[in-house]
Amino acid sequence: MSIICYFNSPVIEKKFSYLKYKSHMLYFLLGVLAPIILNFIHLAIGYFITKNQGNMYGVGFSAISFVSKTVGMVFITWFGVAYVELDFRIFVPLLTFFWFLTHILEAFIINSLMKKNSNKSKVI
Repeated sequence: MSIICYFNSPVIEKKFSYLKYKSHMLYFLLGVLAPIILNFIHLAIGYFITKNQGNMYGVGFSAISFVSKTVGMVFITWFGVAYVELDFRIFVPLLTFFWFLTHILEAFIINSLMKKNSNKSKVI
């Protein structure tokens, strides 16, 4: 009898531990990874446009990406709060913090690329 209980106990504990931390994983996926991936996609497209088309097109894409990122953030917020039913007091600050952090990093990266492009055109 004790052997059966020994083998069944770890399986039951694993099942409960997964259910216990399922909401934490959703906060991490939607609150941390989703804005990072969203801004990384915009960074890759903005970097490509700025490098190949020039600074003016890069600035234009930055203006357009502001609108598309806002729509993405509203969708992620709606999805997390209304559909997945995450606590908005935890989810919204987490989401906006990582969105803002990656947004600032994206601005520095694109700005340094624009400076390289402007220095390259002055040398020629």
